[in-house]
Amino acid sequence: MVDAASETEMPRAGSNVGLAERAYRIRRHAVRMGEVQGQGYVGQALGVADVLAVAYFHALRYRPEDTLWEERDRFLLSIGHYAIALYAALIEAGVLPEEELASYGTDDSRMPMSGMAAYTPGMEITGGSLGHGLGIAVGMCLGLKRKRSDSLVYNLLSDGELGEGSTWEAAMSAAHHRLDNLIAIVDFNNQQADGPSTAMLSSEPVTDKFEAFGWHAQRVDGNDIDAVREAFDCARSLKEPRPRMIICDTRMAKGVPFLESRDVTHFIRVEPHEWALALEALEQGRPL
Repeated sequence: MVDAASETEMPRAGSNVGLAERAYRIRRHAVRMGEVQGQGYVGQALGVADVLAVAYFHALRYRPEDTLWEERDRFLLSIGHYAIALYAALIEAGVLPEEELASYGTDDSRMPMSGMAAYTPGMEITGGSLGHGLGIAVGMCLGLKRKRSDSLVYNLLSDGELGEGSTWEAAMSAAHHRLDNLIAIVDFNNQQADGPSTAMLSSEPVTDKFEAFGWHAQRVDGNDIDAVREAFDCARSLKEPRPRMIICDTRMAKGVPFLESRDVTHFIRVEPHEWALALEALEQGRPL
């Protein structure tokens, strides 16, 4: 597999920026969008920013100016309410202009609060109702194989989606068809609207379960960029004809300590002045 850097036509400005800096910028874009609405799924965006930085600036093959380029890798956001996280990554990647950030969640915006493929360049599918993304990914992988394409399909899932039967049907189907062009990623932040996902319907031992279903499965600290990068590289270079899973344990609201410490961060509301405090916290933790 060719490194993304050699295939991806990235914007010239900041082309040598490191992955940690990319993750910082993704977090900052997300907080600024949260401030537009005064609320949102910002905790998820902060938590998964490191994973998205590795995906978009290390692994994925794409062209920012041509989101329908046939030879692109596909990134499917199964978790529709994580749209703010993907928008932040697409802004950083140059797919969406930064000035549109101020329109987040407003009428006629290309960035609605829940991801919709018809609205947003670079948004491959309309995600949520939860549990459908992996099934769509399976179908897309089968189609790419019929075309003899070497493009990969990446599918970002939530740990809550592991409680959906459709997810496991798709997992079984992917293994049956030996879909080695499928790389699924679970953002395991252990939080759902009603409480910890492991308390709602535990999927543990999740790595063993995917292995038992015939997948190659890895589990890493999703906020350790080096570990995430190594997991992506392993998944991309694997020679075995089977689908690949990367389970990423992440911390909700990562990088903003006063939000990290909250018991519930599934949907964040803060006082108006706290958005500036959140940006200050990110700046203090910015990589050197």
